[in-house]
Amino acid sequence: MHGAHFIQDLAVIMLVAGLVTVLFHKLKQPVVLGYLIAGLIIGPHTPPYTLITDEATINTLAELGVVFLMFSLGLEFSLKKLTKVGAAALVAASAEIVLMVWIGYEVGRAFGWRTMDSLFLGAMLSISSTTIIVKALDELKLKQEGFAKLIFGVLIVEDVLAIAMLALLSGIAMTGSVQIEEVGATLGKLAIFITVALVAGLLLVPRLLAYVAQSASREMLLVTVLGICFGFCLFALKLGYSVALGAFIIGAVMAESEHLKTIENLIEPIRDLFSAIFFVAIGLMLNPAVLVQYAWPIALLTIVVVVGKVVSCGLGVFISGNDPRTSLRVGMGLAQIGEFSFIIAALGASLKVTSDFLYPIAVAVSAITTLLTPYLIKGADQTGNVLGKLMPRRTAEVLGVYSQWLASLRLEGDQAVLAGMIRRILLQVAVNCMLVAAIFLGGAWLGEHLSHLLNWYKAVLWGAALLLSLPFLVAIYRKLVALAMLLAEIGIADNRAGTYTPQVRKLVSRLIPLAALVGIGFGIAALSAAILPPWELLWLVLAIALLLLLVLHRAMVAIHARLQIALLETLEDNSRH
Repeated sequence: MHGAHFIQDLAVIMLVAGLVTVLFHKLKQPVVLGYLIAGLIIGPHTPPYTLITDEATINTLAELGVVFLMFSLGLEFSLKKLTKVGAAALVAASAEIVLMVWIGYEVGRAFGWRTMDSLFLGAMLSISSTTIIVKALDELKLKQEGFAKLIFGVLIVEDVLAIAMLALLSGIAMTGSVQIEEVGATLGKLAIFITVALVAGLLLVPRLLAYVAQSASREMLLVTVLGICFGFCLFALKLGYSVALGAFIIGAVMAESEHLKTIENLIEPIRDLFSAIFFVAIGLMLNPAVLVQYAWPIALLTIVVVVGKVVSCGLGVFISGNDPRTSLRVGMGLAQIGEFSFIIAALGASLKVTSDFLYPIAVAVSAITTLLTPYLIKGADQTGNVLGKLMPRRTAEVLGVYSQWLASLRLEGDQAVLAGMIRRILLQVAVNCMLVAAIFLGGAWLGEHLSHLLNWYKAVLWGAALLLSLPFLVAIYRKLVALAMLLAEIGIADNRAGTYTPQVRKLVSRLIPLAALVGIGFGIAALSAAILPPWELLWLVLAIALLLLLVLHRAMVAIHARLQIALLETLEDNSRH
């Protein structure tokens, strides 16, 4: 009978959602609003009958909606586009989170709520809803606009920072204090996970999809894509990250496939089905009684979310070098909260440090701000025109001077080329360092699952990790030598070093890479402390590694070069874009 109940619930959801969304389409209103109203109509809090019998199963299907929405976002937002908005997204997301956590905390304290309630409230108000924004922009046909790319970048940075925030909140809830070391370790491991996933995925997944696509079977390609998507989501979940983050990363990887358009066409109807269930599920959680009981806090928090996010995100985007119109459109597009707020509220409840009223308040504010999102996005230009007319002349002049000052800071000619070379080298060094860290962390993880390791077993395990890392360590050294030579050429002028200029430059170009490698060595020792062999075996392993390095140096350089070429070929294939 469970199957019958499930079919009944699904039929009710899709029929009511279909009727309401047809009505909203006729009225030229956002479809997302129709889904929320449909959920409210059939929800358990709306008399006279409860039309849904198994909310748990519906919520599980709603989670699939999050996966497909995030996966679709990854497909449409390539890594090259992300790098173009990276700085602005980082500044805007950081400003938004800091300001909204502070405002939420102060509002909670003003209501007389406990410290932990106020702290979790601030965290709940700080993260915008990726799924809601993606759906709204899609309906408004604005996903390809420049400001939409900035919004997506901010959302990605938010999701990454939100994971660190969860670790921070958990530490505060359990210990009553901030554990900076734990938060730093969490961010470091997250960066390693994302880097390794992207590099390995870009090397493997597009080639696998190209092989499967040779069969010309759409069914086979769809099943393969879904298998890779859910497999990677499971992998991310096992490592302690959200399935939403995993879905986005694997989507971004598949965006570099030459069969991207086919994949998007295959995924689109599945995404629409499960995203409809997701938004209806949000509507199911709306309780009119709670809305009445906490009407004043909900109304005030709704205003706080809209105004606070417009100001914080818009200001962050403007400070990072964008024009006022784009900044306002980004701020108004991000003026809501969503699914991550529910996760934060559920964390507080599970740790028993927050009150019961926080979760329904979060749902209510999310629902109201979700209803407002399409109108805020559509009304951004009109709002900008009104503000432009109301803005004092002096303020407009200051903003214009600031924009001109930012434009004057942009490097041109040889300086821009030089800065680009330095950034590329630093990026390549960072990626290789993270790959090395991932290898040793993997060895440490394997060591933890091999209990009662003998010392020589540890030496073998650590030596294997070192051997796998050698091509990347060689690449790091070569990149650092190139960077040091570049910096020495720039920083050591002839009029200072005189006739010793070549010798000083050569010395600097050798000392910088060696010092960096010593630092990397200490980092490796810290990461692999669990499998680090005793000193006598450690020296033996290092001697063997040095011997292999001398013998196989050229082979290691060639291996890394082939990997790098394969990665660049994948990223530079723009025929589908």
